[in-house]
Amino acid sequence: MAHSSTLKDSSVSGAAAIDVGAGITGAVANDGAAEEAAGCSAGGCSTAAPGGALHGEGDGGTHAGATEAHGGAAHTDGDGDADDQGTVYELGWNWNDKELAQGTLASHLLECGCQLTGGYFMHPGDAYREFSFEQLLDLSLPYAEVSYGGEVIVGKADGSGGLLSHSTCAEQLLYEVGDPSNYITPDLVVDFCDVQFHQISKDKVHCEGAKPSNTCHPEKLLQLSPTEGGWKGWGEISYGGHGCLKRAQAAEYLVRSWIGERYPGIDEKIVSYVIGYDSLKAVGGDKDGYSSKQVRDARLRMDGLFELEEHAIQFIEEFIALYTNGPAGGGGIRYQQVYFCAAFATGQRKEIILQKMLVDRENIFWQVQANKASIPCLPNQAIDSEEGQVHISQAQRNRTSRAMGIQHVDTSMRTPPSPVPASPGKKIALYHIAHSRAGDKGNDINFSIIPHFPGDIGRIRAVITSDWVKNAVLPLLDLSSFPDEQAIGRQINLFELVSIEIYDVPGISSLNVVVRNILDGGVNCSRRIDRHGKTLSDLILCQEVILPP
Repeated sequence: MAHSSTLKDSSVSGAAAIDVGAGITGAVANDGAAEEAAGCSAGGCSTAAPGGALHGEGDGGTHAGATEAHGGAAHTDGDGDADDQGTVYELGWNWNDKELAQGTLASHLLECGCQLTGGYFMHPGDAYREFSFEQLLDLSLPYAEVSYGGEVIVGKADGSGGLLSHSTCAEQLLYEVGDPSNYITPDLVVDFCDVQFHQISKDKVHCEGAKPSNTCHPEKLLQLSPTEGGWKGWGEISYGGHGCLKRAQAAEYLVRSWIGERYPGIDEKIVSYVIGYDSLKAVGGDKDGYSSKQVRDARLRMDGLFELEEHAIQFIEEFIALYTNGPAGGGGIRYQQVYFCAAFATGQRKEIILQKMLVDRENIFWQVQANKASIPCLPNQAIDSEEGQVHISQAQRNRTSRAMGIQHVDTSMRTPPSPVPASPGKKIALYHIAHSRAGDKGNDINFSIIPHFPGDIGRIRAVITSDWVKNAVLPLLDLSSFPDEQAIGRQINLFELVSIEIYDVPGISSLNVVVRNILDGGVNCSRRIDRHGKTLSDLILCQEVILPP
């Protein structure tokens, strides 16, 4: 019988496991304890190639080559992204074997838990992605069965809700990935281009086709170090009823003018938008047909990233002045952050960004320790301390279902329609012919284009060009809902830093689009309401295209 190992996903990420679970830490020699902690958290000691490949949330690399530190470890349970080493020692693989590429594929698919089993996938109104709310409530964490020969099967609990399919696997395959032929981990560089998925049952999918890239493993590792990113100041205020959008415009003008009188030129540090109107910077959507007369609910948000704390504090003071000196009818309460009053939500804080540095592999040393001698969640393990015991009653386990009045979850799935080729020569929204997921890494974003009918990929590729993508993402660089000539000029200057890469992924008949320098500095310091850019996938699907014959 073939020897196999099962990888179990968990709620602890690979990066977090380095600090609280596995007890594995890595650091650059001579950089000190502070750099050690910084280099192995929040994505930690991942890897990168010169030019800055986009990585996943760990990418099989948050353990930073921890396979070498594991030594004779025979079995590993935990986050998928920290389990290359477990399969190597459990199954006796060689470091350069193609089987290790399959193991990396398994860990990447498990990386985001229930995103593989229908979470972040269900979409009401989309015939190919719709299932019931009850099904979404009853998701199962995924697991992987990995054989000695490198065969990988991902599965979910029998009879559970959600969905595990070619489509969910395809979205996760390209999630937070740059060049699919050059997926970098500390142990191996993997080529995902020819990966294929085959449904073998309702709850299991067979995964094949991952192979080592032409570059066996990276010579350098990526160290992330925290550095000061400035001071964030922000404020929100709502206007309702007749002319509310014009009042929001007046409020923005006043705040920019007031702070500009005190600190000339500082208003270029501020981004503003109206939540529910253009806060996600959609193009080609409802806003094009929106009249200001149709808007009855406008919530203005202004968000600035400043070099000095006093600038952030001054911004907040000017924003609060709208209460007495602004247009009529401003309101809306939100009880959080540092400064607030009855009509506003405001706040300021110091921002930290992560700085990337490539370091030679030979300059890395390892320290291995066990933070916990026992793990309460594992069966048949003695627990000495009463504090380590967790007692959960059946009533507590079922609290959500009972509270909602759900006595039984029907796990039968509605069969989606069989995909058919998209009609050529007429305008159609991408929603009807493809699905997508967006992922971020630093200041870059990627989104997949996965056609429902695989044969459409050639025609879609003819439409999704670099110029097409640039036009679609340009609104992300808007600095205001009501830009003047100066704001438009600054937007054009920012756009010169943006670059587009489009990769073909023939194994799943899909495209992977990477947009660099588009996320306003990334999640740590972005001034946008969607710091990660996660909503971009569906905003892209709103775009209308005309497919060739």
